[in-house]
Amino acid sequence: MGSSSKLRAPCSFLNLLLSCLNFILFILSSASLAPTILLRMPPTSLGWAFLMVSCISLFSSFISFYSQLTHFCFITHISLLLSSSIAQLLGILALFTRENSSLSLLKSPRDIKEAKLLVRLECGVLMAMFVMQVGVLTLTCTIHSCWVREYEGLEAEREAAARKRSRRIARIQESSMENAAKVAEMKAKEFDEKMKNKYGQWVKTDFEG
Repeated sequence: MGSSSKLRAPCSFLNLLLSCLNFILFILSSASLAPTILLRMPPTSLGWAFLMVSCISLFSSFISFYSQLTHFCFITHISLLLSSSIAQLLGILALFTRENSSLSLLKSPRDIKEAKLLVRLECGVLMAMFVMQVGVLTLTCTIHSCWVREYEGLEAEREAAARKRSRRIARIQESSMENAAKVAEMKAKEFDEKMKNKYGQWVKTDFEG
């Protein structure tokens, strides 16, 4: 039980940290919807792509909360995190390196200064989301390995307890068999002595007669 308790302490801290990062990621993903919607509604194809990135990040944060509570959906969560991180990175590259091209594709009816401000805001939010996403991905893998080690430790302790129990039962059975053998031997000796006494008296009376 000592090894599992040692593992549980750092895992609890990492779980708390992961919850904080997930909450920040959820807020950032929600906030990233606003610049795209404000640029143009309904959005263009590029705008829909940015909205999809935000929605995937939102969904991955929900799955992360569920995975923390139930220890399920690890593969689904990792797949969502990886796809969301790649999409965010592509969005950052598109907005940061091709700002004018992105503005023309977004086709915002707003003033050029407002549109640039919203695009840069979206780029900044995507950068923050990407950093949070990488942190969540790293922590998720670390916590999953903690869970695996804790489960293996519990299994090893259970097997050791089962071996001790089986050895104890074997010793008890062995001692009970020895006791039964001693009791049977004592009864056999008593029976022999009774028979000797009984037949000895008959033989003695026969000789006297």
